[in-house]
Parts: sequence; C-alpha cells; structure tokens
Amino acid sequence: MISFELSVEDLADTRFAISPLHETIFSLRVLRDPGLHALHLPWRRSALARLDPADAALLVSVVGEKLALPDFLTPRPAVFAPSFDEELAIVRRTAPHVVRHDLEAALVAGPLPEDDAAAGRLRDAVCDALARFWEPFVAPLWQRMRLLLEADMTYRARQLALGGARLLFADMHPNLRWHEGVLHIDKMIGRHHVVVSGRGLLLIPSVFAHKPAPPVSAGEPPSLVYPSRGVATLWEAAPSAGPSALTALLGAPRARLLRLLEEPLPTVELARRVRVTPSAVSQHLRVLYAAGLVTRARDGRQVLYRRSALGDELAAPRR
Repeated sequence: MISFELSVEDLADTRFAISPLHETIFSLRVLRDPGLHALHLPWRRSALARLDPADAALLVSVVGEKLALPDFLTPRPAVFAPSFDEELAIVRRTAPHVVRHDLEAALVAGPLPEDDAAAGRLRDAVCDALARFWEPFVAPLWQRMRLLLEADMTYRARQLALGGARLLFADMHPNLRWHEGVLHIDKMIGRHHVVVSGRGLLLIPSVFAHKPAPPVSAGEPPSLVYPSRGVATLWEAAPSAGPSALTALLGAPRARLLRLLEEPLPTVELARRVRVTPSAVSQHLRVLYAAGLVTRARDGRQVLYRRSALGDELAAPRR
C-alpha cells in the first residue's frame, strides 16, 4: 500500500492536469500485456502491426514485471496541459543516476545499465523511440482523448464541490480509499506513507491506466494517475442521426444534442460525445435554449444543459 496524508492546505491545492506523455507511457502497458484492457485491443493490434519491432522491444522493456513504470518517464506536469514535446524534453534531461534508480525501483526486467554512461544512452534511445511512437499511434487520437479526460475532470470537480474529498475519491477506483485525511492506494509494489506537507496533490486522468498509479518512489512530488470515466466510448464510431421528423426539423447536429441531453451535461462532455469542438456545440445550444428546448443551470464554473419539458416531448420516440 502507498498512502498520501493530506492536510487541509493540501486539499485546497489539489488540482488536475492532462498529460500526452503520461498517456503514451501508460499505453506501453497495453502493448506488453494484451489481457490488461480488452477495450484497447483493436488499438494494440493496429499499433503492433505498424510499429518497428526494435522500437516495440525497447519500449516494452521499460515496463516493470508487475507493470510498474519508471518515474523518470512520467514527470509531474508543471502546467495544466503541457505538450508532448515539452514533457519529453524534461525526460531527456533526467540525470543518468536517476534513470538507473527508477528502473530498479520499477522492477524492470532484463539487465539494468551498468553505469551512468549506459543509463544515458538508454534514456536517449527510449526518448527517440517514444517520439517515433507518439506521432502515428497516439497523436492522431489525442484530441479525442483530451475531450474525454476534460469531461472526467468536470465530473470530478462537481463531486468535490458536492461532497468534498470523500466523494471526489469515492468512485475513482476500488483500490482507492479515503479515511481521516489519508488517501490509501492498495495493491502497489511499494509500501510507503507520504506526508504531502503543503505540496498539494496532482490528479491526472488517463485513458490507458487500468488502476491508480502514484509515483513508485516516495521522494517524487505527490501525484496520482487514475483511470478516466467513459473510456468505453472512446473507440465508438461517432453517432449518426437517422432520418426522422426531429432531424428534419432541427438538423442532424441539434437533433443529436437534444437526444443526448436526457441528463445534465456540460458543453465539453457534449463536444466529446459528438466529436466536434466545444464552440460548435455552444452555438447549437444557444439556438436550442432560445427555442425553449433545453434549460441551463450553473454548477460552479460550468454550465449544465438538459432538455426542457418541451424538449422531452419533442425528443420522445413516436409510435
């Protein structure tokens, strides 16, 4: 078990970030273990069919025997949404002795670098392979992933507003447990207790993470990668509106939004589901709101939309 002891000040400084590098690194677990996440098997087959075998072998080799990942490959994001290149540049600057320590701590299989020179060469080779891997296999999907991750953060922020830390962590994952100011993370390869001491906790939702993943080493800044909600919808084909009176009346985009608004949803989640930009969704929502087909209510910093009674009647299936 790994645990984080959070003071009131730490909870006040808890924030979210999204990381294209973390997503790329966690996808390496899926490459190594096909049984890890069945939802990602089509992506895995496609990647392995096109990935250079030497790159595949090198990238999989840095995943630990129990699927732990070396901390130097997942630096804590300094801003809300860093670019992949910015994060990879940080990894390239990792001191060789840190590379050796983190590989050993993650129980990486195979021979470890014998000295700092070998560790530096391995670090550079892995970074080069990651850059080649990111471009064809993760970058084209990143915008879709980002919308999903931002929708998860919107949900989590609402949980925090409604029920504090207890509700925030309640449904993140069965391995997480909040009790008397301490966040317990079960089934980890390490066993240490971290007193956060004013550093705050960084929460990073992930498409490819199958369970919560704090840093392996106790000395790393406090952070937690956790599985995002809605991953099953990531690989679904975009919904297409069939011919209907509603579509003919409103047009396909607005009819699709009206059908989705059976439950309150923010703009970013609607944009993710229909795979358009939030600004495009906002334009359609303004029209639906002006027509009295949706209602809106502010929840903290976000606005939630839902079908009105008139919208419910209009969207109801006809027999």
